[in-house]
Amino acid sequence: MDMEKNDFVEEYEDELSDEMVTLVTDSGEEIDFFVAAVIPFDGKVYGILQPVELLEGMEEDEALVFEMNGEDGEQGFDLVTDDAIIDGVFAKYDELIANADK
Repeated sequence: MDMEKNDFVEEYEDELSDEMVTLVTDSGEEIDFFVAAVIPFDGKVYGILQPVELLEGMEEDEALVFEMNGEDGEQGFDLVTDDAIIDGVFAKYDELIANADK
């Protein structure tokens, strides 16, 4: 998909404007998430999402990273399990928060 990162983030603004999304697992379970941030990183766009109700094995202050993608007008969120990407996304998030305080 040849789309600028900012255009891609804007594509999700309507869906994310209420700061909550509902994702459906492979087994059909619906899980509500608060959207903490949308972060462009390494040529892709990621969402830092925190479940409304804690998931098994998660602490209250933890969040998950999802790659945001889409084709043919469908928006998708793919859970990221690569520690290098997760660390990079959170580092970028921390950098944006630090710069916002200046």
